[in-house]
Amino acid sequence: MKLVELLVGKHVRAGAGDRVSHGDPDVGEVTYARLHDAVTGYAGALRERGVPVGTRALVVADDSVATTAAILGLWWHGCVPVPVSPALSDPELRFMAADCEAGFAHFDFPNASRRELGDHINGLPRSTGDEVRTVFGGAPDTKVYAPEAAADEADWAARQPALIQYTSGSTGSPKGVLHAATGIKAVAASVGSLAGLGPEDVVLSTAKVSFGYGFGNSVILPLAAGARTVVLRGGVDAHAVHSALRRHRPTVLFSVPRMYVALLALTAAHGTDAIASLRLAVTAGEHCPAALAEQVREKLGVPLINGLGATEALHIVVATPPAAATAGATGRPVTGVSATVRDKDGAPLPDGAEGVLHVAGPCVALGYLNRTEATRRTFADGGAYTGDIVRRDEAGDFWYLCRADDLLNMGGYKVAPSEIEAVVREAVEVAECAVVAVSDENGLDQAVAYAVPAPGVDPSVVRKAILTLLRSRLAPFKRPARVEVIDVLPTTSTGKLARNRLRESAGRAAGEGR
Repeated sequence: MKLVELLVGKHVRAGAGDRVSHGDPDVGEVTYARLHDAVTGYAGALRERGVPVGTRALVVADDSVATTAAILGLWWHGCVPVPVSPALSDPELRFMAADCEAGFAHFDFPNASRRELGDHINGLPRSTGDEVRTVFGGAPDTKVYAPEAAADEADWAARQPALIQYTSGSTGSPKGVLHAATGIKAVAASVGSLAGLGPEDVVLSTAKVSFGYGFGNSVILPLAAGARTVVLRGGVDAHAVHSALRRHRPTVLFSVPRMYVALLALTAAHGTDAIASLRLAVTAGEHCPAALAEQVREKLGVPLINGLGATEALHIVVATPPAAATAGATGRPVTGVSATVRDKDGAPLPDGAEGVLHVAGPCVALGYLNRTEATRRTFADGGAYTGDIVRRDEAGDFWYLCRADDLLNMGGYKVAPSEIEAVVREAVEVAECAVVAVSDENGLDQAVAYAVPAPGVDPSVVRKAILTLLRSRLAPFKRPARVEVIDVLPTTSTGKLARNRLRESAGRAAGEGR
């Protein structure tokens, strides 16, 4: 399987090379033909520099057309890209470089020379985003552009590792996930078809390429469809996204629930002009509450695909169809994926029962890098366990409850944090909330609710409003032992809620007798 041909080459061969593939703030518009030329030049430079086929390449880079060209150039040469976020700490980057045994590096982020990246990373042969940008903006740098030296594009075997993505670490230490070439093709076909992506689409993703969800949004899906990708450089906040919507007029927005909350507020304040070009919104990365999903559909005025994905399956595996979503449901398996609800022993459960989501299909990864036991546990029974607690109704829709490691054991009752969070969110004084479990002095689970006040609301008012709701809406055994009001919920580098940090905070508070 030739991955560059799948994503770029086919468009050039079909005579559509003059179509714009990227709008990049640093180099302007880049066509598919120019991107293809940059990719072959990058691959040729790798060969000329003696980088062995099969080398794992650490790609520590912000989003840019240069980052995409480097990843595709690595594929052309037969190397395995390992995209990671430059927002990670130096120890995290050192860990990942050692864990994947990186033999090459591509950097594209400010002040890279000031980072304490260690002897291993500093000693790697490398390229930079600035060097690649010379290919698009003028005289190409020979370090990254030697098209005459490129060999034929690498032909990847179906089960050959072609990409390593690290899990976000939202529940602990990150693990490298080994993706096969077939997974990349499967995502392009399944999620691309669900979203109906085509050459006329302009795609904007708030999730970065270094994040599994963002990699699909900005590399696999738009390129496979011949669409145009809008590049967001630097920090991505609601105002930057709102500005990009107004300026670039995307037709499809891929984002995460927290960003949609902020965009809804900006839309209410500034009107709908910025979203007028949208035909579709997609949310994934973390669970989107039912009420928020309905608000997005109503206030943005477009269909919403509410997706559930996993790094272990590359992208979205269960999603609501854009035109016929069941309110509150997470949806159905995307094309090519089979999904079941299973018990702790791996046995399939009947409709209505709560259990762990198991998915199978070509998008499921080969396993974890250097994690034999974790691979055995997760990649089992012909597929992978995503770690999500769900149930399936009689109509075939899946309903998300929580992560398996988030499930609360309250006096022998299993309670999903989302049930408590849904009640807390009813308070108009609350902007965001999360519920986690912490062991009390007897080693028993107790729930702790964390809430962020709505703008201008006093914390004491927030706590009182939450306690009133909890007493009136939840059975006593489901009520949190504590309610903590904080300024902001902690997140990982990919923007997901870092429940592990909340648990640590709750544990420290419990130990101090609060």
